[in-house]
Amino acid sequence: MTTYAVGDIQGCLKPLQCLLSEVGFNPSRDVLWSVGDMVNRGPDSLGTLRFLKQLDNACVAVLGNHDLHLLAASRAGSRLRKSDTLKPLLKADDRVALLDWLRERPLAHVDTELGYVMTHAGIPPIWTVQQTMELAAEVETILRCDKRLPDYLDEMYGNEPARWKPGLKGIDRLRAITNYLTRMRFCKPDGTLEFKSKEGLDTTPKGFAPWFRYPRRDPDIQVVFGHWAAIEGRTGVQGVHALDTGCVWGGRMTLMNLETQELHHCDCTT
Repeated sequence: MTTYAVGDIQGCLKPLQCLLSEVGFNPSRDVLWSVGDMVNRGPDSLGTLRFLKQLDNACVAVLGNHDLHLLAASRAGSRLRKSDTLKPLLKADDRVALLDWLRERPLAHVDTELGYVMTHAGIPPIWTVQQTMELAAEVETILRCDKRLPDYLDEMYGNEPARWKPGLKGIDRLRAITNYLTRMRFCKPDGTLEFKSKEGLDTTPKGFAPWFRYPRRDPDIQVVFGHWAAIEGRTGVQGVHALDTGCVWGGRMTLMNLETQELHHCDCTT
């Protein structure tokens, strides 16, 4: 059995299949981790979700901001943006089954035997891995609750509160957790997030730093994340693995063997 982790797919199914073929991935024995943003911007979000869903237990996927956006757009089509490529998925006959599958995905996943934790955007330096899992579970409970889900999806958009406080309640608490796990790039030592800067490390705002440049609360557990294509897979920090290498933007898709840390790349077109 081999466990692999892949960067942001964003509807680029062919490069994913190219990589899995290259390593001889077999779902009867191997496992694929997805760092989230499985859909949107790329050409085949529908095919991507169908492919990942049929892998069943051989796929461990966490939710990214684009995945959450799909769930919101499925309930309020007006939220679709010009750059979104989600309409074929939203019109598919099996859309309900695919969206239900997406709702069941976590925001964070940890495997203590392998020694890795995975979220879409990373682990804020102010949280331990245990805190991350507990807080992620709060949002996951809402995602799986038919009654509470619509209000959450309506209110999850926004940049406030920009700093985590344990006493946060209601939608402010849920939005803060969501933003840390799916949108974080730069932050202050106290966890204050900065959302405007989305480019590389040379655009670091004054007083902020990339979240992974601060000391981690659990340095023995390695972090796998995506979301930040502009850093091109480079963090400069041991044990922190950035796997989004911008396939959907004309870059390449990256697959990592978690046992050996060997990287595989596919430069084929989306």
